[in-house]
Amino acid sequence: MSYRIALIKGDGIGPEIVDEAVKVLNRIAEVYGHQFEYERVLMGGESIDACGIPLTDEAIAACKASDCVLMGSIGGNTSTSPWYKLEPSLRPEAGLLKLRKSLGLFANIRPAYLYDELKSACPIKDEIIGSQGFDMVIMRELTGGLYFGARQTTVENGLVTATDTLTYNEAEIRRIAIKAFDIAMKRRKNVVSVDKANVLDSSRLWRKIVEEVAADYPEVTWSHMLVDNCAMQLVKNPGQFDVILTENMFGDILSDEASEITGSIGMLSSASLNETSFGLYEPSHGSAPDIAGTDQANPIATILSAAMMLRYSLNLDAEADAIEAAVKAVLSKGLRTVDIMSEGCTQLGCKAMGDAIAAEISK
Repeated sequence: MSYRIALIKGDGIGPEIVDEAVKVLNRIAEVYGHQFEYERVLMGGESIDACGIPLTDEAIAACKASDCVLMGSIGGNTSTSPWYKLEPSLRPEAGLLKLRKSLGLFANIRPAYLYDELKSACPIKDEIIGSQGFDMVIMRELTGGLYFGARQTTVENGLVTATDTLTYNEAEIRRIAIKAFDIAMKRRKNVVSVDKANVLDSSRLWRKIVEEVAADYPEVTWSHMLVDNCAMQLVKNPGQFDVILTENMFGDILSDEASEITGSIGMLSSASLNETSFGLYEPSHGSAPDIAGTDQANPIATILSAAMMLRYSLNLDAEADAIEAAVKAVLSKGLRTVDIMSEGCTQLGCKAMGDAIAAEISK
């Protein structure tokens, strides 16, 4: 089988980690008899440098013509990079927001899983983590809410005043809730819907629609939870969560918190899906410009994102399983990048870690 993959290497460590994910994908192609065709697409800072804007119409068209998109990281140092002297609509991250909207990528899936081999890197006490650790998915609505609402800066009574608008309609809420309950059916059949319904009208609508969707899934247990309580529960008892369903900004914050309790954000993959099987796959971490080009980056999150891509967009479950098993095998051998390094383990650079994972893949 032949598949067309759009590659957005991006900025900072992006090119390094995407190269290692491609290395692993090429090993999958060799072992399982597939062909992956890659098309290089510019976005973010590299697109600003080459084209003057963070995302071109041509780049969007190339992504739409592909079966899926694999991305590294976008952006640079906000204090020193010339990209951040531009107006907000021309900065690197504006390209990512535009791409999500253009491709209809409304459902962001971020797994947070604690490997047994990395328990020592988890900042939570052993008695809280327990013998089972935790294994959750955060389902974040990605194209609505505060990040996409109307905004303006005005002068009122002599004071500069900034306004951002948080808006959701029932259709936007319903489709992300359905995705969350569908995923829960394939996992432990539990959904926690997170909102701020004691304050926000948008959250009260969120609750109403989630309850309507839940009625269609009698096998799934579910509950509501306020976002501040959820933030606390993630560090107090993370094992209670299976699927967390939430809106855009809350999901942004909670998924970063969840990533930290896994030991390193360098371990966390993500998928952003539209109404079909099309998706954009990227690590949950940023561009880490301070270590770009030093071979210190952890490519595992991007490699695991490639596994999600095989599973969700290309329907290649066995191949996805092989990548995930290879990552676990490497960790079991005590091989580590610097961010997850612990006593008695062997430290590898970004390229060597990609080599090690690829070498573990067999049918």
